[in-house]
Amino acid sequence: MLSLLLRRLLTAIPTLAAVIVLSFLLMRVAPGGPFDSERALDPGTEAALVAAYGLDKPLPEQIARYLGRLAHGDFGPSLVYRDFTVTDLVAQGLPVSLTLGALAFLLAMLTGTTVGLVAAVRSGRWSDEALMLGMTLLTAMPTFVTGPLLALIFALGAGWLPVSGWGEGDPAHLILPVVALALPVAGAIAKLTRAGLANALAQDHVRTARARGLAPATVLLRHALRPALLPVASYAGPAAAGLLTGAVVIETVFALPGLGRYFVQGALNRDYPLVLGVVTIYAALIILFNLIADLVYGWLDPRIRG
Repeated sequence: MLSLLLRRLLTAIPTLAAVIVLSFLLMRVAPGGPFDSERALDPGTEAALVAAYGLDKPLPEQIARYLGRLAHGDFGPSLVYRDFTVTDLVAQGLPVSLTLGALAFLLAMLTGTTVGLVAAVRSGRWSDEALMLGMTLLTAMPTFVTGPLLALIFALGAGWLPVSGWGEGDPAHLILPVVALALPVAGAIAKLTRAGLANALAQDHVRTARARGLAPATVLLRHALRPALLPVASYAGPAAAGLLTGAVVIETVFALPGLGRYFVQGALNRDYPLVLGVVTIYAALIILFNLIADLVYGWLDPRIRG
């Protein structure tokens, strides 16, 4: 397991560095600038602002300076939110995004694995077909459709839940965003669980366990469940990453003060440090989630540890 961890770390660090440098270059070649507005600044003021933020330096020097600050945990100043640094904005938005993503991931895993197990145990019956059809429909529906639909039904129609906003962390404000974010992932996990368990139940060692007279629950939990979860474990990393990046849409739909809001505003206003800071955080978390998924996969399947 240690060798697997070291191998993944050796690829994770260069990957994160490449993402940062590439994002830096893409932001610079994009049309427009952070000081463009409907009311143009006079050339002297704009030149002074460009020099103050170091945007007049050659690109290699700008990248080197940014990486140097980043090594000390400094994401730089925001070019639009003048009273805040990017670190301040990340500290405000990251807890909201992580809370939303973590709750959606837990809900998706719990719902998906439960539905998949039930469908696999009832393989070939009408309930199996109905459950898989429902999960397929959930997987096909994007969050920008399910989010407004849930708000229309349960908030505007029934009046049971708030339409939008954070509400100082009130759990009622999280229900609709979490459910909307989790539904597509839950559908995919259910289908993977069902396929993995159906294949595991057909293996020779499972048939032997049944022939020995072991209880169905014992056969399922001890002999079939662990290999059946291998596809789910391999999907867990990308799923967690998808929930984190997909939260940008949900945070916009439900007006949540997460990183997604700052990312969208930073991109529209060409706030280079803010966009780069959010991209760096997202990239680091995505790499971390995939690393955890690889370690879980290695625990479930010892053959890949060496």
